[in-house]
Amino acid sequence: MIHATAIVDPAARIGAGVEIGAYSVIGADVEIGDGTTIGPHVVVSGTTRIGRDNRIFQFASIGADPQDKKYGGEKSELVIGDRNVIREFTTLNRGTGEGGGATRIGNDNWIMAYVHVAHDCVVGNHTIFSNNATLAGHVTIGDYAILSGFAGVHQFCRIGAHAMLSATAKLVQDLPPFFIADGTPAVIRAFNKVGLERRGYTPEQLERVKQIYRVLYRDGLNRSQALEKLRVHASANSAEFRLMLAFAEKSERGIAPGGT
Repeated sequence: MIHATAIVDPAARIGAGVEIGAYSVIGADVEIGDGTTIGPHVVVSGTTRIGRDNRIFQFASIGADPQDKKYGGEKSELVIGDRNVIREFTTLNRGTGEGGGATRIGNDNWIMAYVHVAHDCVVGNHTIFSNNATLAGHVTIGDYAILSGFAGVHQFCRIGAHAMLSATAKLVQDLPPFFIADGTPAVIRAFNKVGLERRGYTPEQLERVKQIYRVLYRDGLNRSQALEKLRVHASANSAEFRLMLAFAEKSERGIAPGGT
């Protein structure tokens, strides 16, 4: 199912049932897994590994050189998992030698039009990137996170699992799990109650997330005091508290402040 006008390097590794649309270009160091569909006018270049059953729409640029002035042509790669939807004009760049050598996209992600994922980013599973959401280099996105339209993330920032960055927000510090951030620069506005309910969180789990939110953003504590209170909280051994503590303790840019 390769269109007659597509240009596929003989060295590329193409799985069973792969479809490649008109005028698409597939480079020599590309691997495409079984059942993946590549639309028309798509360019897949560099050392790029694409898993199974992905859908890549027209005019996407996948695996191009990183947009990093320090990049000197060293070997690097883009690794994409399974069952992702990658819409029109998306750009996913390879990693750099200084950044670990790889950009990684997990499984079951929904990546809408004009999204940009820069070099050395790591994107988890089941995320949603709305139109024009943009990641600078070295950003990490947790599972089930949502980036709304035109949201931008500063390099080296992290977004935790189940978090949401609102439309047009500019994130310059880490967005912890479970929370919603909005504004320029982004601040924490609330916890993601509706999103967690949709993912099956019980009332008891939601209450624990609410307790975390209060400690971090409503009790008037500084970061060190808040983390210590979370460690000794009655629910400290719960999955929600452990996830938050693990995220916050690894923060290098600091976690985003609270808003009114």
